[in-house]
Amino acid sequence: MSRSRLAPGVEIVPVPGRGLALRTAEGEFLGVRTKDADEDALLAVLSGAAPAPADGELGRVLAAFEEAGYLTEEPPRPEWPAARRRVRLLGDRVLTAPLAAQLAALGAEPHTTDAQPRHLDDLLRDDPAAVVWCLDGPVPDGLWDAADRLPGHGVAWLRCHREGRQAYVEPPAVAPGDVTSAHVRARRLAATPAHRELAAYWAGPRTTGTPSGATGPAAALIAALLADDLSRWATDTPDTTGLPARRRLRRVDLGTLTVTEHPVLPVPDVAPTPKKNG
Repeated sequence: MSRSRLAPGVEIVPVPGRGLALRTAEGEFLGVRTKDADEDALLAVLSGAAPAPADGELGRVLAAFEEAGYLTEEPPRPEWPAARRRVRLLGDRVLTAPLAAQLAALGAEPHTTDAQPRHLDDLLRDDPAAVVWCLDGPVPDGLWDAADRLPGHGVAWLRCHREGRQAYVEPPAVAPGDVTSAHVRARRLAATPAHRELAAYWAGPRTTGTPSGATGPAAALIAALLADDLSRWATDTPDTTGLPARRRLRRVDLGTLTVTEHPVLPVPDVAPTPKKNG
């Protein structure tokens, strides 16, 4: 089967009366000046249906495409490593069910449970490579304290939760020193003048009106964000756009399905107060 040589997102379109145009991955259109090159032959090469010539005008055009970054070497999609396949999913099924389906399609082995373990030993049971905890509501105080210690035991730690009509996909923590759920809570409290109200909201109780849980499309979007983070971690595939994954808090508007990114850093340990002599 033929495989395209064009880089992801790059497309070629014939424009009546004007020859070929290239649409970049960013959506900009550029005219393609082929001079004496056969446009049909060029399209055949770019679609992967014909081999690339070594020289000539067609070779010059292809060299220009490659220099501009519009061609790809078509590296094979990395397989999910066996040592990182076992992923434990905790939390609400409205979120874990679509996530499990996406992870299985990518080559992972997701295992879903409705339990809410509070102890590290329970989280480490069955030797998972990663733990993902998804809540269709705010995080109760202390629920994720034990899970924040998972990266120190070589287990990747990912989580998401919903607050009203907003969902938060927290940065993956895969090594000691990464951003934990406690760090995210501390940073969010420090960033808002309504820190007392936010803390009270998290602690509850809360009076709600019409149910505002994650819809099917919203749950699928949140699951896709988590699955992409997990897949990139498992295969050591870098994310070259936006903020670094391990320093990125994503907020999902459940009404518009708009995703915004916010930088978040670990909170340094506070040094103990020196004891006074005497």
